[in-house]
Amino acid sequence: MNHSLDIQFFTAAFVLYGVAFLLFLVRSALRRSLFGWIGLITLGAGFILQTIALIVRWNLAGHPPLASMHEYASVMSWMAAGSLGILVARTRRFEVASFVVPLILGMMAIASLVPKEIYQQLVPALQSYWLHIHVSMAALAEGAFALSCGLAIAYLIKSGKPHTPPEELERLDSLNHRVISIGYPLFTLGALFAGAIWAYSAWGSFWSWDPKEVGSWIIWLFYTGYLHARYKRGWRGRRAAILAIIGFVMVVLSFVGNLFLGGQHAYG
Repeated sequence: MNHSLDIQFFTAAFVLYGVAFLLFLVRSALRRSLFGWIGLITLGAGFILQTIALIVRWNLAGHPPLASMHEYASVMSWMAAGSLGILVARTRRFEVASFVVPLILGMMAIASLVPKEIYQQLVPALQSYWLHIHVSMAALAEGAFALSCGLAIAYLIKSGKPHTPPEELERLDSLNHRVISIGYPLFTLGALFAGAIWAYSAWGSFWSWDPKEVGSWIIWLFYTGYLHARYKRGWRGRRAAILAIIGFVMVVLSFVGNLFLGGQHAYG
């Protein structure tokens, strides 16, 4: 196997996700579930190809594909795609995919724009089992936040339509909350606690005010505020949806900022 093979699978997955997006749009326009099911199957095929791309990259590198910005964005989009497939298959809410798939395509586009080299020899700080724990949990959490953003966009658009049943809006609001409730502990344990332990092991300090550390702390505080507002203040519906969108925008800004601000997290 050569290095280009994982990129070929990655590109093929991107194309299939794009086709799935078009099928979900057709389903929404024609109100025919057949197109929704075909879109879901296409999404699943893309997910399989992206999984193969990650496995190929893992095999070529000799370590999990978590050592570069390309790999991180790939895993984040992979998590979002898998979660979306499960959600749509269980709830049959195909219209939600129309709002989430573009976010997945966006994450993959970002991954394609950053360096894609495979690092077989990691820098000393990355030669730790904390790499697997910290980066994988953070990527999975942010993939969940991407899914919640798509659900929030769907809620806001549907809430603006006068004939949308209230129970449908309540369902979207509940799904959004559940997805964030899954992503939040993953982010807390992976991005913050595991990251702090790894930082101490690698650099001798739990906290160094690195730009990525500060960004992760701000994101965690924001989602903590979201949950507090929901449980203690009763924030639901539009306000909760707007917060979910802002939260994922912060995730994207943190990721992109890492490319320009440097710091100890500027690997790959």
